[in-house]
Parts: sequence; C-alpha cells; structure tokens
Amino acid sequence: MQRRRLGNSQVEVTTLGLGGTALGNIYSAITDEAARETIGEALAGGVNWFDTSPCYGVGLSETRLGLVLPAVPRDSFLLSTKVGYMLEPLPPGVAAEPMIWADPPPFSLHYDFTYDAAMRSIEGSLLRLGLDRLDMVSIHDPDQTAGADPNAPDPYAASRFDEAMGGAYKALHALREQGVIGAIGVGMNQWRMLVDFAHAGDFDFFLCAGRYNLLFHDAWAELMPLCAQKDISVIIGGPYASGILGSGAVEGAPYFYQPAPPDIMEKVRRIERVCADFGISLRAAALHWPLRHRAVASVIPGSRSRTEMSQNIAALDESVSDAFWTALSEQALVDPAAMAATGY
Repeated sequence: MQRRRLGNSQVEVTTLGLGGTALGNIYSAITDEAARETIGEALAGGVNWFDTSPCYGVGLSETRLGLVLPAVPRDSFLLSTKVGYMLEPLPPGVAAEPMIWADPPPFSLHYDFTYDAAMRSIEGSLLRLGLDRLDMVSIHDPDQTAGADPNAPDPYAASRFDEAMGGAYKALHALREQGVIGAIGVGMNQWRMLVDFAHAGDFDFFLCAGRYNLLFHDAWAELMPLCAQKDISVIIGGPYASGILGSGAVEGAPYFYQPAPPDIMEKVRRIERVCADFGISLRAAALHWPLRHRAVASVIPGSRSRTEMSQNIAALDESVSDAFWTALSEQALVDPAAMAATGY
C-alpha cells in the first residue's frame, strides 16, 4: 500500500488507515472478537496505522487496540491518539449519560486542554493501549464544549483555541522535540479553526473530519491550499460522509450523523449511476476523491468488522480514471473548482 509522509516529519502513513470510532461502539456495540478481527484484517491488508482517542467509546477504542497491537512487532505499525478529552471514573451506582457510544465503560468525559492534562492523557492512553510509545498525537476538538455547531457563523463561540495553544500544543511540541512522538496535529469536524492553527503553530498534520468528501468538500478553497503551502498533511476522517458513501442510497443511510435528506439521497443515486458506468464501486470513488489532493496523506474510514475492513482495502485498490472525475464534474456532482484544485 502506498505511503505518504506527514509534513516535515519522518512518519509515513499508508494512504488508508483504520479509524477507531467503530472500535469504540459508535451508535451500536460490536464484540471484542469483531474488533480483534477488524484490526487483524487491517494489518493483513497492509494498513500500517491506527487512529484512536480516549473519547472513542470512553476509552474502549484504545482498550480494544490494546488487545491486539502489543503482540505485533512495534516497528510494523503506527499509532495515533489524541488529547483534550479526559476520562473520570463514575461513582458507584451512577450511570453514564446518554451518548453516541453504546455500552461505554463507567467513565465520564470532560474537556481539558492544559499542559498537564495533555501529559496525563497520554499516560492514560499508553496504559489502555498496553504500549510504551505513540507515533502521532493530535489535539482533539478544541473548537467545542458540548454540542457546538461546526457550521456556526462564529467558529470561536465555544472555542478552546487559546487554552489548546497555550497548553496542549506546548506539551506535544516538547514531546516531539524530545523525540518521544513523531508527529503532532489537530483533529476536529470543521476547517475554519484549522486555518488558524496552521498560522499559530508548527504542526505536521490535521485530521479534518466530514469537510472534504465526495458529497461535501468546502475545505478545498482555503484550508487545503494553505496546508499544501505550509507542508501540513491532511488526514481525511469521514470519507463516507458518516455512512451513505459506504452503504449507498439505501433507506436510513446516514449523512452527517442523521438520516440522509432526499436531496442527498438523489445525489448519491446519481453518483452511483456514474460509478456503474465506469465499473467502479461507490466506496472506491469516496476513498479516491480526497487522495487526489496533494495535501492529503491518508483516509481513515471506520470499520466495524473484518468484512468492512476488507471492503475498504479492496476499494482503495480499485483503479479510478480521470474520465470518471470529469464525468462527475460535468454533471455537477462534485464542485468543478474543487476538482480543478486537486492533483497529487
């Protein structure tokens, strides 16, 4: 599998990684055995890196990676986690608040982007993972408190920007300087604040979720060229737009974590018809689209099973012609200006 370097670091990730949200039981639970099989399929298929966070499953995603990776030669894979979400044990008899993670461990989540919290967070992650080092660490969701809208006119309405730059960033920068971690970044579900982080700090990568996929790619005009100019690699989370670009326009298909509206369902049907004309899968189109941009290093769809993981690997292996992208552009199924700005 092709590898691309993160910024000016020495870290090289495969163009497909395994996103860890499904390992954390997002929306519905999977078994530990299904998690083991998914991770094993990724390794067998040539995927060399795994992205997780204390937030994913309230520690469960990291714990499940810790069931497999400590037995794998450490130099054969890369591991990325995040700081910003702190886990606190719930008092006995106190149930966890409703959240998107099914059957979470008995912990609560709260935000803390201070220097000391970042250091404690990394220590906790290493314990759950059963490992002695991390390759990549990013600052997780510094734009949000609880339920902040990434599309809000004022992206700083619930911002932890100053706290993150004055605390977590300094911690990660110091650890990178010491050679403890190889690459540092920021991860969130919007792009506007990533532009400000690009100007404020020295980052190797940004994890941008949901803002640069086949259906919605508004990050193309400002964030993507800035990252290319500053040599900040972009990792694309949510390449399936939270589901519909993986499942197709089936009843109940999710888009931005909600049932897809009629206009999106129709757009996906039209894309599927073009895919059929060119003999490629919708998954292949969804994974190859972001990788066309010179700033993008990797895509990280979540996988809930060995089957989904193998489908993602197979989709990346499909050949997608320039004529396919031209057809999508001519039918206004992708932004022609965004397509013209790509080119690895």
